[in-house]
Amino acid sequence: PRSISGKMKGAAMARAEETAASEGDSLPGFGLALAAYLLWGALPLYLSLLNHIPLPEVLAHRVLWSVPLALAVLMVMGRTADLRRALVTPRMLGMAGLTAALVSVNWGVYLYAIQSGRAMDAALGYFINPLFSILLGALVLRERLRPVQWAAVALAGAAVALLTLEAGRLPLLSLALTVSWGFYALFKRALPMGPNQGFTLEVILLSPLALGWLGWLAARGALVFGATGAGDVALLMGCGVVTAVPLMLYANGAKRLRLTSIALMQYIPPTFIFLIAVFVFGEAFEGARRIAFPMIWAALALYSADLLRRHRQDSGQRGA
Repeated sequence: PRSISGKMKGAAMARAEETAASEGDSLPGFGLALAAYLLWGALPLYLSLLNHIPLPEVLAHRVLWSVPLALAVLMVMGRTADLRRALVTPRMLGMAGLTAALVSVNWGVYLYAIQSGRAMDAALGYFINPLFSILLGALVLRERLRPVQWAAVALAGAAVALLTLEAGRLPLLSLALTVSWGFYALFKRALPMGPNQGFTLEVILLSPLALGWLGWLAARGALVFGATGAGDVALLMGCGVVTAVPLMLYANGAKRLRLTSIALMQYIPPTFIFLIAVFVFGEAFEGARRIAFPMIWAALALYSADLLRRHRQDSGQRGA
């Protein structure tokens, strides 16, 4: 029947577009990733409202309230069948378990940084992370950079060097954020399923641990949720939104960009974190930071201009 043939052709075209996008940069991928990074940049403002709640409970709620939101997205997209297949496929479960472990470590370390008043250490870790991701891309994926991108990477690298020298050393907190997110981005690209299905599978795999922890807290009478007023209940439930939305945007954008491109864009959240640390949390903005920030913004401008130029060229070639 023509309807079946049309659906098959549409699915084939979608797979072809996804394959083509995964081989290079695309403007839609850039837009999705940019939205995710801007939301992540503002996340400390939200998490700081939860500083009075123990970190493990906040982390558990981030997982649990992400599950219904992620499932709702799949239902709207009509992709729940993919999730059911993944749940009975050992290879997918294994890879999703690995990415789930990495992202939970990253969430936990980041929460600790905000709750302990070490936003600068968190930002430093995310400034270093793109360089680590570029190293992974070169060693594992054999990616090559264009000259303008090399210039942007060199400029950003110099800025990171200034920030590192000012700090005097690389703290373990920063390194933990760098390594956990760098490998998460790498393995997420290799997960053999759609990005939204992958995220949903990750939080489903983490949810028994989250439920177990909250149940243990409730049995001890130490559960904050529901015990300190409607405000905390709303904030903890909102953890699902602030967790799932940017991560699903990132997951969709990452598969349309090269790892090196994602790496350079990762300077956006730490820039916002530094600004929040200075103007909201009252941390000092002086010394090398006054030089490093303009360097990082210049690197982002170089990358963005090159990406848009390449996109216009590719669009012109396809239209010719």
